[in-house]
Amino acid sequence: MKQIVLSLFLFLSLSLQAQTEGRDTLMNDSLQADSVVPAQPSAFKRAIKKFMNFSDFDTLYISPNRYNYALMTTHFSNFEYYSVTSNLPQPQKLSFSPNPHNKIGLYFGWRWIFLGWSVDVDDIYRKTNRRNKGTEFDLSLYSSKLGVDIFYRRTGNNYKIHKINGFPEDIPANYSENFNGIKVDIRGLNLYYIFNNRKFSYPAAFSQSTNQRRNAGSFIAGFSISKHNLEFDYTELPDFILETMNPGMKVNNIKYTNANISFGYAYNWVFARNCLACLSLTPAIAYKASDVDAETHEGKTWYGNFNLDFLIRAGVVYNNGKYFVGTSFVGKNYNYHRNNFSLDNGFGTLQVYVGFNLNLRKEYRKKK
Repeated sequence: MKQIVLSLFLFLSLSLQAQTEGRDTLMNDSLQADSVVPAQPSAFKRAIKKFMNFSDFDTLYISPNRYNYALMTTHFSNFEYYSVTSNLPQPQKLSFSPNPHNKIGLYFGWRWIFLGWSVDVDDIYRKTNRRNKGTEFDLSLYSSKLGVDIFYRRTGNNYKIHKINGFPEDIPANYSENFNGIKVDIRGLNLYYIFNNRKFSYPAAFSQSTNQRRNAGSFIAGFSISKHNLEFDYTELPDFILETMNPGMKVNNIKYTNANISFGYAYNWVFARNCLACLSLTPAIAYKASDVDAETHEGKTWYGNFNLDFLIRAGVVYNNGKYFVGTSFVGKNYNYHRNNFSLDNGFGTLQVYVGFNLNLRKEYRKKK
């Protein structure tokens, strides 16, 4: 009996121990399973995801666009000028500009991208000389955080002399004459970042893809690179200008690459319900590496120097979410200076537009 009791006691003890170990094992396995947490993405991936989230904005300041598409008709006016300056032996300046180009177009938009086609008004109302026509291409993409400008201009030879300084005083102040000695080729790219992107909206002022509800401003930083090629046949100038023209202005060809770093500020003013005015000024410190072919003793030489360039944007728009109408202006200014020669040039585009949004997004449709 003692052996039987002892055997039963040992069996029960081992059984209880096995059950306890089994429970402990199950609890440990359960705890280990519960403690397994899905791997978190790295800080770099989280930063990239947040950076690429273009819908992350404060809805008290910015209302999202409730429609998928937009249709817009627009009128463009393009302006341009060039000034050649020399200070020795006496200050002189020649300014040239073509007649403004006017275009009308129809554009189709998806979110913050507009694509379309425009035609020159001169081609509609009167015959134009195709040899005098240039080529212009401007593409601006506005998002809440990033912006991109791509531009290309090849001008025709339809310039006019519209201002001269430092030449004989008997020349009338309103002197103007056609000048076919300038041909210009410009191409470039602008990239910029908007810091206060949760409260300030560039698209509200320039692409009508959001609505600014409260006043807000933001600092803007960017980078730009462009290539410039100017052919200046000064022998086409009138004789009375050639006779007294400074040697430093007799430049046949200028090629330079412009790289700049910009930092500026933009402000959206909501002056009435659904009404917005925007002004943005971005100065840029620019480095220019140039190849100059001149009549002077310097010959064909490479130059590198720093100058100050400017980029300005301004716009006024009424947008009630469904319909919009407004105007905007984007202007660029470039300065090149070396020794006894200076070249200033700028071009801008004035736009007047009217349009409407269509195809309401699913999340904003009323449920039946």
